[in-house]
Amino acid sequence: MTARTATISRKTNETQVELTIDLDYTPGSGQAQNIDISTGIGFLDHMYHALAKHSGMSLIMKCQGDLWIDDHHTADEYSAIALGTAFKQALGEIKGIRRYGTGFAPLDEALSRAVIDICSRPYCVTELGLKREKIGDLSTEMIPHIFHSFAMAAGVTLHVDVLRGENDHHRSESAFKALALAIKQAIELTGGNEIPSTKGVL
Repeated sequence: MTARTATISRKTNETQVELTIDLDYTPGSGQAQNIDISTGIGFLDHMYHALAKHSGMSLIMKCQGDLWIDDHHTADEYSAIALGTAFKQALGEIKGIRRYGTGFAPLDEALSRAVIDICSRPYCVTELGLKREKIGDLSTEMIPHIFHSFAMAAGVTLHVDVLRGENDHHRSESAFKALALAIKQAIELTGGNEIPSTKGVL
């Protein structure tokens, strides 16, 4: 099997990102899952770590951004876009995978659902219901933008809904974990080489 990995670098006057992704960490293989996230925003690091851990991918992300301005460029335009771009590159041609994935993830009183279609038709709908202005140093308004930017760069259709929950930390984390489970299911290898579409192309 061809390794499903990618390394990318994005550098502008505002932000620099170095990112390496491996989609195929296998528990019990003797190879450690490598997760090392540093964006300069603690809660964002926590969310990306949860996403990598529960999707079964190894992820190294180093980001240096203009946080003295705000968190926008680091959270949305660079880390999320870089992650989506690397995900798409690592996946390669869309064949021999399940394509669709659904994940439900609880965290105490919160419950989230994520549904993904790896289809080369980028679209994103989120209903998170977040009320706080910030969680740690991450503006909550950036969280739906992170999902949107990932979906656009990865070329996937993505729906993320927080179904219930009172605590915004729990709501956000359950959403990222639900996405992780959906991704894990969608990229699962089927053992064949078919393109998962009636059109014969994605």
